[in-house]
Amino acid sequence: MSATAISPLPGKPETPPAAGESLAVSAKPVTWKTPVLLGILGLVAFIFFGVMGPNETTSFGISTSGDFFQLPALQVPALPGGIVLSVLLLGLAAYAIYLKTKDRAAPGWVPIAFIVLFVAAFLIWVVGGARTPNISLAGLIAGSVTLAVPLVFGSLSGVLCERVGVVNIAIEGQLLGGAFTAAIVASVTGNPFMGLLAAAVAGAVISMVLALFSIKYLVNQIIVGVVLNVLVSGVTGFLFSTVMQANTDLFNSPGRLPIIDIPVLSSIPIIGPILFRQSVVGYLMYIAVFVVWVGLFKTKWGLRVRAVGEHPQAADTMGIKVNATRFWNVTLGGAIAGIGGSFFTLVAIDSFTKEISGGRGFIALAALIFGRWNPIGAFFAALLFGFADNLQSIVTIIGTPVPSQFMAMLPYLVTVLAVAGLVGRSRPPAASGIPYVKG
Repeated sequence: MSATAISPLPGKPETPPAAGESLAVSAKPVTWKTPVLLGILGLVAFIFFGVMGPNETTSFGISTSGDFFQLPALQVPALPGGIVLSVLLLGLAAYAIYLKTKDRAAPGWVPIAFIVLFVAAFLIWVVGGARTPNISLAGLIAGSVTLAVPLVFGSLSGVLCERVGVVNIAIEGQLLGGAFTAAIVASVTGNPFMGLLAAAVAGAVISMVLALFSIKYLVNQIIVGVVLNVLVSGVTGFLFSTVMQANTDLFNSPGRLPIIDIPVLSSIPIIGPILFRQSVVGYLMYIAVFVVWVGLFKTKWGLRVRAVGEHPQAADTMGIKVNATRFWNVTLGGAIAGIGGSFFTLVAIDSFTKEISGGRGFIALAALIFGRWNPIGAFFAALLFGFADNLQSIVTIIGTPVPSQFMAMLPYLVTVLAVAGLVGRSRPPAASGIPYVKG
């Protein structure tokens, strides 16, 4: 019987198998982390969303006043709906546990389906118990996409950096620096588009500092990122207090980027406001996700970037300039994060305040991990966190019985649960966080 040879990794000697030893690659053991977490969340859903669910009818509005045609609201009895969905959740958890007993990992669609069903059950429960048990589903989704814009840009910055082997903890500082620079430049020039361009430059400059110290001087990348976050926070806070507040009209009145409606398409129910009624930054978000994905996985440049992030020694032997590739990728990632930061001061509100980014850089880092270092995966993970952020605002307005403190921590709770368990076994680029010294 002929055996298929297995090529060794570049730079590693080939070790022949012992007599009688199989050449099959041993798989990593499947852990109980994801099945157990799904089981716990399924039980929580069954108790609170099912057995203890409100005996009301929840109404979800689908259309908005500007749509071509009006769709009827979706009426869901809260108690039966919660029971049905929680039973489905327990079924998915049981399936994941069954696969673990067979030493098989749950396929990717299991946690995705679990998340969708859990969110639906939570929505029915929390809206059904409100003073006014109705909510605009179209508005909820559109608002979630809007709030996810800076998270998407931040996670794309992290993807570009980590794919090339540099851990970018400084996303928070890049978002904050972009927001501050966009506000002050747009205020002075009277042109929000100049502020948008300046935000990209500010993010790139912050990333250059990260690249310089972590790539050239081999300083620990995580420490440099944390220091940059603190530095940008301190500098922007100081300048806000001493410069912006001293003359608000001149330095902190940037105006807003216009919302662009694409005729006809923006009036399509549900998807119209999401895809075709956005600011310039919102449209740039969709373009950036597509361009980064195509660049990383469909071009020669992306192949080189991923080679540097996985095995820099092998890339070096092929003539790729490892550290130069890392430097410019990190710089590009910073520019993208800076554009995301401009959202806070040019789209969300028309002024800058201290710590306006509110820790969203760290949520973007979680979206990067949850999305498995893939631009499209990071995009959908950011949408999940944006949904949680928007939901906590809306359910507070409609008078939910859930304590406001719990709703305020909902986005961060979702972040912890997603990264801790639902992401499953995930492997970052092999050389991520490891400096490369030629020689």
